[in-house]
Amino acid sequence: MSLTGTGPAETRQSAPTSPTARSMWRASRMAILLGLLFVAAAVVSVAIGGGTGPSRRLDPDDTSLDGSKALAQLLRARGVSVDRADSVTRARELARGGDRLLLITDTSFVLDPAGLATIPGDRVVVGDLYRLDLLAPGVRSSAQAGERSREPECPLPAARAAGDAFMGGAAFTAPRGATGCYPAGDDGWTLVSMPNAGGTTTVVGGGEFMTNRRLAEDGNAALALNLLGSAKAVTWLVEPPRDGTGDTVAGPAGRSIYDLMPPGVPWAVAMAAVAVLVTGLWRGRRLGPVVTERLPVVVRAAETVEGRGRLYRARRARGRAADVLRAGAIDRLLPRLGLAPDAGRDEVVAAVAARTGQDAVQVGSALYGPEPADDAGLVALAQYLDTIERTVGEH
Repeated sequence: MSLTGTGPAETRQSAPTSPTARSMWRASRMAILLGLLFVAAAVVSVAIGGGTGPSRRLDPDDTSLDGSKALAQLLRARGVSVDRADSVTRARELARGGDRLLLITDTSFVLDPAGLATIPGDRVVVGDLYRLDLLAPGVRSSAQAGERSREPECPLPAARAAGDAFMGGAAFTAPRGATGCYPAGDDGWTLVSMPNAGGTTTVVGGGEFMTNRRLAEDGNAALALNLLGSAKAVTWLVEPPRDGTGDTVAGPAGRSIYDLMPPGVPWAVAMAAVAVLVTGLWRGRRLGPVVTERLPVVVRAAETVEGRGRLYRARRARGRAADVLRAGAIDRLLPRLGLAPDAGRDEVVAAVAARTGQDAVQVGSALYGPEPADDAGLVALAQYLDTIERTVGEH
């Protein structure tokens, strides 16, 4: 009865066990194909899209769905001049002509609210902007309101003439003397109109009703024209340019954050990226396929068994030795009994008992029983397992 062993005549030639190029191609060809399709779709999308650039929300020159080119055209058709402005200085220069309305969109939030508050005349403020109290004293944001079609429910002529409109975004509380329209339940109003020192200030919760996407719905166009067409000209504030030419962009002299970075920062980032790439190649590169090689010294199976046996005896590892004996016996018995490798305990015990004529309880104790109490019990277990194997082999 041997615990384990390999005959001295068994030799193997060195052979690679790592995946071959062919197997790697078969495993990854689907992912590569999907990647190529994704790249092709991106190229086609860019080619079809051309150089249209990103949309500019509420910009009077933008023809995208988020732009407001259609509203600007309608105002011009009614004789109202529409002038874009991207700075407080430009808006103040245009206001010198008189009879001009100032439209402050929610994309021009980076402009100076205090400077805008000094420009006289009517003004329309879109959204809950920073320092709204300077632009519309007494108007405060009370909640966020979902954008949907709402009824005016107020006496304001501009709203009553327009009727339902797509309003929402933010709800406001109206101060004394102000008129609230398009209510958002108990949260307040999505449009508040109030007099100021030089005209009228109107605050709307969102500007979606003025976009090219929504202008033709409900009374959106009528409401936008009524609010913005009260003067002969409109100063339409938009987002300042990002190239550092505006006078109100963050940073000294209108410089952007990229202009304020030290010259060495881009080089440091580039060098860090190269270092990460080199480290990945260094750690991920393999010198060659993994191979199995013949041992320089051939150890006989008997010597291996004796050495392991001495180790078990020295450490009194009777339980470990018994487990090895039982596992080896079961592995050799299963194919002889015609059982599957994953056969259960009861199935194995029943098959062995039926083939050998031994008591099922005794067979179960030998194959799956407790650890032997002493060395004599371990020797007896080995002999009994050997008897079982011989009997099964003879039948």
